Amino acid sequence: MKILVIGSGGREHAIIRRLAADSPAPDLHAAPGNPGIAALATCHEVTVGDLDAQVELARRLEVDLVVVGPEAPLVAGLADRLSVAGIPAFGPTAAAAMLEGSKTFAKEVMASAGVPTAASVTTTDEDTLVAGLDRVNPLGDVPFVVKADGLAAGKGVVVTTDREAALAHGRAVIVAGGSVVLEEYLDGPEVSLFCVCDGQRVVPLAPAQDFKRALDGDKGPNTGGMGAYSPLPWAPEDLVDEVVRTVAQPTVDEMARRGTPFAGILYCGLALTARGVRVVEFNARFGDPETQVVLERLASPFGELLLAAARGDLREAEAPRWNDDAAVAVVVASAGYPAEARLGDWITGIEDAETAGAHVLHAGTALREDGTLVSSGGRVLAVVGTGEDLQAAREVAMAGVERIVLQGSLHRTDIALVAARNEGVEGGQNHEH
Repeated sequence: MKILVIGSGGREHAIIRRLAADSPAPDLHAAPGNPGIAALATCHEVTVGDLDAQVELARRLEVDLVVVGPEAPLVAGLADRLSVAGIPAFGPTAAAAMLEGSKTFAKEVMASAGVPTAASVTTTDEDTLVAGLDRVNPLGDVPFVVKADGLAAGKGVVVTTDREAALAHGRAVIVAGGSVVLEEYLDGPEVSLFCVCDGQRVVPLAPAQDFKRALDGDKGPNTGGMGAYSPLPWAPEDLVDEVVRTVAQPTVDEMARRGTPFAGILYCGLALTARGVRVVEFNARFGDPETQVVLERLASPFGELLLAAARGDLREAEAPRWNDDAAVAVVVASAGYPAEARLGDWITGIEDAETAGAHVLHAGTALREDGTLVSSGGRVLAVVGTGEDLQAAREVAMAGVERIVLQGSLHRTDIALVAARNEGVEGGQNHEH
C-alpha cells in the first residue's frame, strides 16, 4: 500500500511512525513532512495550504490512501477534492469538518443529537458579551470560558477567574471580525478519545489525557499541549463504551441524517464532571500530543483501519488491539513559548535520548543547508517513553528529555505524575486542542 500523509508536525510523525510498523510496511510519503519524518518516508516540498498541489501530488504518486493530519486543509475541502479525483482520503469533507471549524455548529449538532455538553452562548456583539458571560456563569464563582468560534490552532480559548481578562479576550475576537462562544465551566478531569468513523460506524481508540498549561502544576498560559499519557488507570472501566453510546455514535448518526456523513477521526474532548460525561469540544482530526501516546500503544494494523474508514466500511478492518505497556509523551518547547517562540536554535541529543530508551518525534524542526537541526516552531519535539506502567514510562521519557539540548527550552516535569503515583486524577478543564 502507498500512503501520503499531509502535514509537518509531531502528530504526522507519530502517524507515519506507526504506519511504518505495519506488516508489510507501506510505501510512505509526506507533504511537506519534517526532518524526523524524512527518516521514514519520502518528503515532498508541497505546503499544507496548497490544496491543488496536494491533489496533484497524490495523483502523480498513484497513492492508495491520503491521510490528512491538520484541520485547516480539511475545513478548506481537501478531502472533497481528493474524492473528486478518485483518491481515498482519511479525513472528513469540508461540511463534516465544520464540527471543528465552528463551535457554534458543533453545539447545534450536539443539541439535535442529545449529546451532553456545556451550556453556551454565541455572540458577535460587544454589547451582548457581558450579558452572555453572566448567563453561562451567573454566580461568577468558577472560571469563565471564552472561545473563538473558528479554527484557532489550539490557542483560541481563555479559561480564567479574571472577569476583565475574559471580557478582553472576547472583545479582541469580536474586533478581529470573529464570533465568540461563551461556555459553562466544566469541573472534573479531561479525557481525549479518538474515534475512527466511516460515515456510519464508530471504532474507538484508547483514551488519553493531555496537559495544556505551560508549567508544572497546570500553571501558566494555555498551549497546544505540553504532554500526554495513556492508559488512564483512574478512568471508569465503561468510559469508552459510554462515550461511543452517548457522544460519538449519536453525533455520527446526526451528521448522516443531515446529509454530511462524518468519516475520519472524531476527536471527543471530554470532561468527567460531577454530573457525568460532558463534551468540551470536537475536533475533526487526530489531536497533538495525544496521538503520540495512543498510536504508540496500538498493536493491530493501522493502515488498513484508516483505509477501511476512507472507503466507508470499518467492518473490513481488524478491531484495534492494544499493548499492555503505558506511554508518556513530554513536549520540549522553544524559548518564549507560547507567547513568542524563539526559532533557529540548535538541537542536539536526540540520538542520546533514543539510546536511553525513548523515541523522539519531531514537531517544529528544520534542517539548515549545512545539515544542522534547528527549532522552527513553538513545540519542537515530543519525547515518548514506554514501560510496564506509567511510572516506568515516565522515567524513560524524562531520561530522554534530559539528554535533549535546546537552548532556553522548556518542558513540564509532572506529565502523568499524579496518575503514576495512584494519587487520583489530574489535568485541566475546558481547554482547546
